[in-house]
Amino acid sequence: MARYPETSTVERDGFRIKVPESWWEFDVRPESRDDSIRRTVAERVRRHPELAPHRAAYVSFLQKAAADAWRSGALYCGCMAENFGSSLPVTGSVTVSLVGGRTAAGDPLPTEPAAIAARLAVKEARKAGDSWREVTTVDIPGVGPAARTHGVEDVPVPGDALGRTVRAVLMQTYIPVPGQEGKVALVAGSSQVLDLAESFFDLFDAVTSTFRFTG
Repeated sequence: MARYPETSTVERDGFRIKVPESWWEFDVRPESRDDSIRRTVAERVRRHPELAPHRAAYVSFLQKAAADAWRSGALYCGCMAENFGSSLPVTGSVTVSLVGGRTAAGDPLPTEPAAIAARLAVKEARKAGDSWREVTTVDIPGVGPAARTHGVEDVPVPGDALGRTVRAVLMQTYIPVPGQEGKVALVAGSSQVLDLAESFFDLFDAVTSTFRFTG
């Protein structure tokens, strides 16, 4: 997978993060996202005509990513859809969400990285091709320690009544929010291109390492 030396800084209320400048961003609200995506793809194809054969694949992927981001309450959703000479684009996404939880007694859950990591389940692959998940803690420069999972997981399809799943490369980093008891910023990177798992782990780690709280 190509390296991305140029980045863009995305700022939202309370945080900023840097992503490769070639990534796509658009309005994820249901009433406007389809039109926003079509316009974004049309503009990208106008500037890069070689992408035209993949227009439908871009639109389909971005629409799904936007819908998933909206359902998860994401404050930011950035997507990559790059063609490296293959028949289909290489796709992935990063979202930032503010999440929290409470104990059975109604108290906010602890957000110390070690406490979060203790609540996250490790999963070992029993044979080649099985899903798996590792749980660690990492240090975000300028922010501090955070709990993290990464692996190849079977992710529930949002809103699917049959309980179906899709297998994806997934990295989730839980960053405690200063001054907000029980709240964490969840930076989640995902891709269904399993053959590039290690490259995506590197990419998601690099993007997450630029996360900073503001204000």
